[in-house]
Amino acid sequence: MDPEQLVTYVRTHGDGVVATLGPDGSPQAAYLALTATDQGELVFDARESSRKIANLRRDPRVAVTAGGADGTTLQCEGVADLPEGPERERCAAAYTARFPEFAGSLAQDGIVLVRVAVTWARFGDYRPGAGRTPSGTSSR
Repeated sequence: MDPEQLVTYVRTHGDGVVATLGPDGSPQAAYLALTATDQGELVFDARESSRKIANLRRDPRVAVTAGGADGTTLQCEGVADLPEGPERERCAAAYTARFPEFAGSLAQDGIVLVRVAVTWARFGDYRPGAGRTPSGTSSR
């Protein structure tokens, strides 16, 4: 899957599960609205007081899975940050283009935008007859 296909896939599906590492190293996951920027970064919003934001401030490594309902998945790993200034505006534009209904929430106090720079991704097609062969890209 090339970067353009990754962007299209994530934007089409619009949701996923984000896993972060808790204070003791245990996995913590959340299902949420998710999109991608033109550059292939994953973007979602969260309450600043949420455990996922506390986890990402301590350890920015993250795993994300998009899709699933149609028998395909995109599994990603990357490094998250909370962009500010023009970078936040760029990521917010991608987020609100996909989710115009959430535009107002991004202006609320206590809501942060998270950007994930993808370092590894794998697409899997598990539909009947697809051969169940995942294809991936990796920077590892």
